Amino acid sequence: MTVPPILNNLQRPPLPFDGERARRTFDDLRQAARGHSEEGLPARIEALLSDATTGPFLTGVAADSPFLARIMVRDVSALPDFFAAAPDETLQALLRDLRRETEAAGSIEVLMQVLRQARRRACVLIALADLGQAWTVAETTGALTAFADAAIDTAVGWLIRRAVDSGELEVAGEGPPERTAGLTIIGMGKLGAHELNYSSDVDLIVFFDPERARYTGRKTAQACFIRIVQDMVKVLQSPTKDGHVLRVDLRLRPDPGATPVAISTLAAENYYESMGQNWERAAMIKARAMAGDLEVGQEFLEHLAPFIWRRNLDYAAIEDVHSIKRQIHSHRGHGRIAIEGHNIKLGRGGIRDIEFFAQTQQLIAGGRDPGLRQSQTCAALMALADAGWIEPAVAGEMIEAYGFHRSIEHRLQMIADEQTHTLPDDPDGIDHVARFSGYGDTEAFRADLLGRMARVERHYIKLFESAPSLSERGNLVFTGGDDDPDTLATLREMGFENAEAVSATIRVWHHGRYRATRTARSREILTSLTPDLLRAIADTVAPNTTLSRFDRFLSGLPAGIQLFSMLSAQPQLLSLLAEMMGSAPRLSDYLSRNSGVLDAVLSEDFFDPMPGKAVLMPGLQQALRLAGGYEDVLDAVRRWTKERKFQLGVQALSANLDPDALGRGLAAVAECAITALYPHAIEDFAIREEHGRIADGGMALVAMGKLGSEEMTETSDLDLIFVYNSPDAQDRSDGRRPLAASQYFSRLSQRLINAITAPTAEGKLYEVDMRLRPSGNAGPVATRLEGFLAYHEAESWTWEHMALTRARVIAGPEALTAAIEAVIAEVLHRPRDAEAYILVGVDR
Repeated sequence: MTVPPILNNLQRPPLPFDGERARRTFDDLRQAARGHSEEGLPARIEALLSDATTGPFLTGVAADSPFLARIMVRDVSALPDFFAAAPDETLQALLRDLRRETEAAGSIEVLMQVLRQARRRACVLIALADLGQAWTVAETTGALTAFADAAIDTAVGWLIRRAVDSGELEVAGEGPPERTAGLTIIGMGKLGAHELNYSSDVDLIVFFDPERARYTGRKTAQACFIRIVQDMVKVLQSPTKDGHVLRVDLRLRPDPGATPVAISTLAAENYYESMGQNWERAAMIKARAMAGDLEVGQEFLEHLAPFIWRRNLDYAAIEDVHSIKRQIHSHRGHGRIAIEGHNIKLGRGGIRDIEFFAQTQQLIAGGRDPGLRQSQTCAALMALADAGWIEPAVAGEMIEAYGFHRSIEHRLQMIADEQTHTLPDDPDGIDHVARFSGYGDTEAFRADLLGRMARVERHYIKLFESAPSLSERGNLVFTGGDDDPDTLATLREMGFENAEAVSATIRVWHHGRYRATRTARSREILTSLTPDLLRAIADTVAPNTTLSRFDRFLSGLPAGIQLFSMLSAQPQLLSLLAEMMGSAPRLSDYLSRNSGVLDAVLSEDFFDPMPGKAVLMPGLQQALRLAGGYEDVLDAVRRWTKERKFQLGVQALSANLDPDALGRGLAAVAECAITALYPHAIEDFAIREEHGRIADGGMALVAMGKLGSEEMTETSDLDLIFVYNSPDAQDRSDGRRPLAASQYFSRLSQRLINAITAPTAEGKLYEVDMRLRPSGNAGPVATRLEGFLAYHEAESWTWEHMALTRARVIAGPEALTAAIEAVIAEVLHRPRDAEAYILVGVDR
């Protein structure tokens, strides 16, 4: 047999790693040929297996790839055809057959079967042409892409024709219906750049033009197209007895967690113009309309060009792109690059480094130089060299390394048809890959791979050497739709549980779903801030809980640039913020609703000791003078109180305040709030309620419990007693709606209680506890001075005497205050019989 076209350029054939597998495969091929209906097939197969050229070559293929061995046996009748003509001719014939057979498919089940059979044959043909070196790496990836294009296009075409036949869609003009139905498939990533790897997923974005789509069904055009896309995914990736065709990834669409699988072109344009991220700009470099309504797709990408290619050198955006790569690959420097377990795609010196080396510089200069707008990596590197952005020698080394890395990537995936990029982690596995790559000497394979990775890393580091690393603890990448495995590992090492949920939360921030992250600038600042923020959160007692609270905080912010800039400029605030979120839920909740108070934290006196009532009161009174009415007064007092309580809470959290000082500070704040409200409550009661006043009468507020002893906590109620006096118990108020003294002061007391406890737009001020008044809950809300004295002379219990040890009059007329203090002093200093002294509980 003469040398077949597919092996004309063979320089380094695959060498057998598992000779026994090759022997079994040859036996299976002979048996399958004998059982096939095609006449003369056994002889053709035997000729291939026995030939001095094809026999050793197929031995290496079968010995090294269980996957290829299996599908060669399954489609044994196709194998001789692959050696009979040039592989590009065979591929074109295969694609023509695919289109003809899918158009004739009478059901979705038949469509799936046809596609899967074509995929098996394409896998063998492309692998043989690659391993036989009939094709370069670029030609191999181009062939893989051509098959994916045909599979996707024929699948979506069949589904659109079904919708047309059912009456849901109408199409105008001549030609295939899918070309005018308004639904376009955009190929992204390696599919878009004609650079698919052997077992690659296909990244797709699906858009539709509602004006071009003529929907005549009962629902909406979008619902129709969503169903078509869902069916397309099922057709391509659902496993059947015939395998699968392609794994489809739709997560590169705008905000995939919040959008359907088919989006209108108008909605997509609005997203990219307002919330598009820099990593999406980089991804769009490779975008290509490749199936469906190509005209709609091409027009959309043309409209998107200003988003992708900016004329000005946007160095803020460039820094953001740099930060993305630093997140993906934070371990820079001159450490050893291992072979075992190394990720040929994402690892140092790998494929992603080469791609990012090109794409970043394309984003920098492509807006002014259309010649740099190349989707293919090698073409982009050559264009950069031609334009003087990189040295020709650098471009040459990066291109050569790219081809080598991609060929090794293909060998890894051909072994078991797995979407893997990771080299085996044991010497035998490395030997397997080396022999599959045609190396008889594994050490030579190691040296060749290490040398190329080192050169790539050197060029890449030089490009990014001025950019500071965002993370010192490992990978932290949250761009795109995929979870980076190394990032998940880093999060776990930092102490986070359910790292996948943590990664998803942070990707929500980057997708701009919150008001605080909708602008490009806010996301850029947040990108650089995220590693330090995660470190601060990880240092708290419960990192996941802290992150959840921070996420709620972020979701409620009206804007983000100011806060993120503040946190970047004041790193100490990050730790404080994380500590609040982790250890002080009340402070966290308050901060979530009042983010502006963080400005106060930066003031010079924020951590000074809280002054007493005499110093605090003027500030509160000034705030109340600006209030427009009684309701405004209630809100103003609540805001002021919460701000002071927040300040005290932060001081306590920062260990700037001991518990005793905290108690005194909280009591001073509460006393100011109550005494500031009191005259306004009296005024509202007397004027607006028209009850007037009682001449020569007044009421005092007696603080009990923790307020009285100035030992308050954040959650303390206010224990209060109201004591009043009037010249005559029968006195009445002088308003248009007069009340008797007892009724007047009881209602006034209730008015003040309501002022303290009523929920307003600013929430409640405090809860009030009145059970320490004379006779407890059975007694009147306000007690006349004479009644207060009589009760404690004859009826009060020992525990009530004990409660009076904390009593303190905090507001009221001077004469009444002095009289109450005299009663309290008399009770506390009263002689007692020690033997008869019995402590009695509160519940009598």
